[in-house]
Amino acid sequence: MAILLNRDTRVIVQGFTGKIGSFHAEDMKRYGTNVVGGVTPGKGGQTHLGLPVFNTVKDAARETGADASIVFVPPPFAADSIMEAADAGIRFCVCITDGIPSQDMMRVKRYMRRYRYEVRLRLIGPNCAGIITPGQALMGIMPGSIYLPGRVGIVGRSGTLGYEAASQMKAMGVGVSTSVGIGGDPINGSSFRDILELFENDDGTDAVVMIGEIGGSQEAEAALWARDNTKKPLIAYIAGLSAPKGRRMGHAGAIISAFGESAQEKVEILKEAGVIIVPTPASFGEVVAGVMADRTKAA
Repeated sequence: MAILLNRDTRVIVQGFTGKIGSFHAEDMKRYGTNVVGGVTPGKGGQTHLGLPVFNTVKDAARETGADASIVFVPPPFAADSIMEAADAGIRFCVCITDGIPSQDMMRVKRYMRRYRYEVRLRLIGPNCAGIITPGQALMGIMPGSIYLPGRVGIVGRSGTLGYEAASQMKAMGVGVSTSVGIGGDPINGSSFRDILELFENDDGTDAVVMIGEIGGSQEAEAALWARDNTKKPLIAYIAGLSAPKGRRMGHAGAIISAFGESAQEKVEILKEAGVIIVPTPASFGEVVAGVMADRTKAA
């Protein structure tokens, strides 16, 4: 089982013929992702990487039956690309692009709400590593070789810490059901709570690793939701324990501006909600393996 992405998902690449889009499209194809075509305005009718190129997402979706899209489009045009995917009936979109203005993302969020929930685009990102269901499909920029198929979900704002968790878990023989990078921007398409709910309803996921950082209240909101709504263990690491107030640390959303947004405050909120805390980035494998071993014994 998996959430959002599997080997049957039909994927198109927006920004297909560009340098970055081409590189990662080839990587996704090698991993086994069902890439069915791509979009580059003005290059419709051409063939690239052995796949058809279309001028619009609507054309691509109609001709290929695509139900997912990944966006490798420069920041000034990325918001329009996401909205074009929503308008074309794409159900799932991953936006890798970093540097999209917050005001553009506010426009995207408002645009998506004009569609009924049942047919609304689900967006992952922007400024994210993407999503991988190990052994099945990859939509993003993560190194597929470090992911072992298994039954632990990963969701995080930091792509590299997600890689670290997956690599350590693989070394301990613990596999991943799906790993989702929701992105580090202050305004993103899907929150921790959104993804935790999907993992809770997935029969192939037994526990979830949540990787947060300073800034915003998403981690605390997710923990409080999980306390009241989930039966699966939630394991969390919060980056930025030494970050001073007002200092941005990497991601645009990683800045402490109010109570409850520092790493220390988030850790306390998570502990009170019954979340298992990973104390250091070097402890992912050990902590997750211990939780899974305890779960096996209890069963």
